[in-house]
Amino acid sequence: MEARLLGNTGIQIAPLVLGGNVFGWTIDAKTSLDVLDAFVDLGFNAIDTADSYSAWVPGHKGGESEAIIGKWLKSHPAKRDKVVIFTKVGSNLGEPGKKGGLSAAWIFQAVEASLKRLGVERIDVYFSHFPDAETPIDVTLRAYEQLLVSGKVHSIGASNHDAGQLSHALRVAREKGLPRYEVLQPEYNLYDRASFDGELRDLCMREKLGVVTYFSLASGFLSGKYRSNADLQKSARGEMVSKYFDVRGARILKALDEISSRNAATPAEVALAWLIARDGVTAPIASATNRDQVKSFHRAASLTLPTGDIAALDAASDIAVTAA
Repeated sequence: MEARLLGNTGIQIAPLVLGGNVFGWTIDAKTSLDVLDAFVDLGFNAIDTADSYSAWVPGHKGGESEAIIGKWLKSHPAKRDKVVIFTKVGSNLGEPGKKGGLSAAWIFQAVEASLKRLGVERIDVYFSHFPDAETPIDVTLRAYEQLLVSGKVHSIGASNHDAGQLSHALRVAREKGLPRYEVLQPEYNLYDRASFDGELRDLCMREKLGVVTYFSLASGFLSGKYRSNADLQKSARGEMVSKYFDVRGARILKALDEISSRNAATPAEVALAWLIARDGVTAPIASATNRDQVKSFHRAASLTLPTGDIAALDAASDIAVTAA
């Protein structure tokens, strides 16, 4: 399995990251553990989660995904040094005293809870889940500095930051001698390109940041299993897909169908391979609900698309093109 440097963190990861948002949500703990086994057994090593997964599920409080990963790590102690754990802080968990944000007090409280649920002594990359307009960035970075010095965190990253927010954070870190974000986690896929392509992508490449993309399959739309409103009942995430039912979405699916046929691959594998080959992207994050999907990830990571097919996908997903 190819190993890629994650920016300047010194961490090497395989070219695809397992998304833990489904653990304890669309799949139960037993299935989650099986997916984790399959993922690592195939040579992958990076797992992404957050303290807020899956607080949106009735009866959940957040931390369910971390707890499942912690259970898996406890049952496989020899694999701890072989895997890279990403988690996040800052989301509102919806409970009194758990308001989220990026204040020092909340970060110190949240990191201890995440470490306990994960059953680890160190988080490999700790992400600011969302920007916090109420907390000065230097306050947040000073809190992270303490976690880095103590060894509770290896590196820090930012998620859902635009070019202005990320640029400001990097500038403050440089001017005040504070640790900087070394990894960005943006929403990015063949359909959702506008927020990353351009200024933000250029900034990450210029600053040599690692980039791990989320919603890499557009909530499953790019798998091709959603073709009409009738298909939205196929998954708990189906309601998130209807926004892709437009002319551009149809054009992207048509290109994926044609290219996957030529390459003996599935549309999802082609969509992930496009991301893996994209300049400025270290690895896409993708979720799996069974072993077959994990095997598909392995095929995607091994798929080298011809230059012409990449160009065709670029053209089909071009946000400037509105006609079919």
